[in-house]
Amino acid sequence: MRPLRAPTALPRPSCPRCLAIASSRQRRHFRLSAPRHESKRDPRLESVGHDKEDILDDYENIRESYATPKNPIVLAHGLLGFSVLNAVPLLPPIHYWRGITTALDALLKPETPIITPAVPPAGTIDQRAAALAEAIAEAAPRGRPVNIIAHSMGGLDARCMISSLTSKAAHPVRVASLTTIATPHRGSAFADFALDTLGLEGWYGLIGRTGLGTGAFRQLTREYMENDFNPSHPDAPDTRYFSYGAATEVPGLLSPFRASWAIVNNAEGPNDGLVSVASSRWGDYRGTLREVSHLDLINWTNRAKWEMRRVWTGQKRTFNAVAFYLDICDMLAKEGL
Repeated sequence: MRPLRAPTALPRPSCPRCLAIASSRQRRHFRLSAPRHESKRDPRLESVGHDKEDILDDYENIRESYATPKNPIVLAHGLLGFSVLNAVPLLPPIHYWRGITTALDALLKPETPIITPAVPPAGTIDQRAAALAEAIAEAAPRGRPVNIIAHSMGGLDARCMISSLTSKAAHPVRVASLTTIATPHRGSAFADFALDTLGLEGWYGLIGRTGLGTGAFRQLTREYMENDFNPSHPDAPDTRYFSYGAATEVPGLLSPFRASWAIVNNAEGPNDGLVSVASSRWGDYRGTLREVSHLDLINWTNRAKWEMRRVWTGQKRTFNAVAFYLDICDMLAKEGL
């Protein structure tokens, strides 16, 4: 593997409002500090290990073969996510798991289905977890456990479901493993910023009238995750927990993650534009995907950007999301799952 490059200097915010926030208010809102209610912390949080490795180009290409897990695979989407979206009539549908579902379906045996539930896009974790449990109970073969692979907030939905809802669905849900990818297990500094500085709560009435719901936003703050969610949702002893994080260098001027990356980087360190590596760690941490953004993780890669890099600098894209998910299945198979 190639050695990591030295960290790039943090960019100054590009708009006057962000500059003012960074200079006068950011230290107050986004300094690193210990949680205020240490007594509520789940002891499992203290045992989370450090990075085993930085993953640079392991998933650049799809291999010729992968081992097949024995249990069905569930793909749990993140905040504002969906399974398939038919946004415009006569145009092809938009898939959240772009190309990933097709590849996994080809890998798995006919009797081992792949399940892609759709939960309330911006509902509370409890609401999303309940919908996830019902969808799995309906689609999974009776009596068989499932392996859940979750992106972003989907990992919190799955943790909530596993700890408190698996026996309450129409048919009991058994979860053999949960693999989380860039899940904010300890919240995100950008959620803090959106609520405390941008005043997102002021838009709640408007957002609520759209039917999207608003419960998710406050639950993604660092305070809520550390002091409420984590202590009340311990891991299940009969479920295996794996996790991956991602980190990218300073996003380009036109990147939608430029401002959020800087905010999270100041408060939490390396991140994928929304979720830090530190917040992504849970259970058996499998490593940090380098030069990968939050959307790259679900194959929403900016191909035009990488083509420009290839032409002008010779730099190649070293992450193929399809290869990554196939390798997760391979890992689960080798773990006997």
